[in-house]
Amino acid sequence: MTGASDVAMFFRSIVARAYPRVVAANRQKSWVFFDMAFPMIGTLAMVFVYEGLHAPHQFLGFVVMGGGMLAFWQNVLWSMAAQFSWDRDNGTLELYAISPTTFESILLGMAVGAMFTTSMRAGAIILIGSLLFGVTYTIGGLLPAAGIFLLTLSALYCLGMLLASLFLYYSREAWHLSNALQEPVNFLSGLYFPVKALGAYVGGFASLVPLTLGLDAMRQLLLPHTPRFLAPGWEALAVALQIPIFAFLAYVSLRHVEGRARRDGKLISKWS
Repeated sequence: MTGASDVAMFFRSIVARAYPRVVAANRQKSWVFFDMAFPMIGTLAMVFVYEGLHAPHQFLGFVVMGGGMLAFWQNVLWSMAAQFSWDRDNGTLELYAISPTTFESILLGMAVGAMFTTSMRAGAIILIGSLLFGVTYTIGGLLPAAGIFLLTLSALYCLGMLLASLFLYYSREAWHLSNALQEPVNFLSGLYFPVKALGAYVGGFASLVPLTLGLDAMRQLLLPHTPRFLAPGWEALAVALQIPIFAFLAYVSLRHVEGRARRDGKLISKWS
């Protein structure tokens, strides 16, 4: 195939893989409810804790925004990182391996479809939480916060592509790895409290997850008197740098897995 046809195939594969994500997510109405209800339950619990402690009102805003971003991290873990492992079990991964497209286009299609549906869920969580608890935002920070939000999503889903190949190659059971990464990242990313509370060393380590700095920057721009871990500009720059780093690591890892699949004729776990 020519270079132009390769590029066309790449983008057609993204659209084709994104389409079922968008359609299937809204076909089962109970999924829509639970996708919003589960993050909202944790958000409500932390709101009541802060209210019981008579914490400053802006802490409620920290919790509401964290609950919205939690939906994206759950989506990266369960609908992207673990997906190839599940595809291997149901027999579709081999079809991806022998198709004329690439694993990157398949994963990007998953990301685009998931980003669309999860943004609707996260938006509903933030809207409902803000109205229920009277959270107000700085209007002037909306535009730069939206830019940082897009950077954060790009870095998160590049990380998801890397995790997809690692989950597939190193473990038989992606379910346990997803569970293992859930709560530590919820804590280290400061979903329900300012990142500055973690301190310089722990906060610096937690910054390896794009959600940490991205969420902290958005809070500083939208919520007054947010304790500053780093200036929003520096945090946005760090998240932007993570995008090509995770994308390159994902490319190398996927090429290794794909090469092994084509060589051996099947995709198996390293420990099978």
